[in-house]
Amino acid sequence: MNRLIVNALQVGIAASLAMGISACNRDASADAGLANAESSATAADNGVKYARVVSVDPVRKTVNNPHQVCHDEAVTHSEPPKDQHQIAGTAIGAVAGGLLGHQVGGGKGKTLATVAGAVAGGYAGKKIQEKRQQPTVTTTTERKCETVNDSSTKVVGYNVRYEYNGVTRTVRMDHDPGDRVQVQEGVVAVSDAH
Repeated sequence: MNRLIVNALQVGIAASLAMGISACNRDASADAGLANAESSATAADNGVKYARVVSVDPVRKTVNNPHQVCHDEAVTHSEPPKDQHQIAGTAIGAVAGGLLGHQVGGGKGKTLATVAGAVAGGYAGKKIQEKRQQPTVTTTTERKCETVNDSSTKVVGYNVRYEYNGVTRTVRMDHDPGDRVQVQEGVVAVSDAH
């Protein structure tokens, strides 16, 4: 009977081992299947898709850069003489001419000579002052400034035409993506320059 118990125990242990190994294999297969399923789901979720870039057109903007340009310039000013009508020369000439005319002749002739001397002296005094009198000319340096616009053109973006599954679309990007762009559901998601 001891032998029978030992054999029964051996069969029970063998059966237990067989069932345990079988269960482990099933768990390992299930884990492997689950890992494969997760891996393929991740690959499907992370499946990076690219669209072919058809054309890239830079978008340019012209910018004005105004700045001042200054230079020194010599400017000549002419001020008219203070006695523009030569009154002082006329008066002095008239007095001198009158005095000289008064020296000539006698009686009514003296008066006539005085008047004629005053008129002639006044005219002569005016002409003499006119010739000697010059306008006051001064030259000063003045700073002249003007605003000058320097224009420059800069690229502010790129109109990118791409083709994905036979459909052509256009998107504005801030850089040149190269020959392909990454898409999700046919629309550019992240660009990848190559």
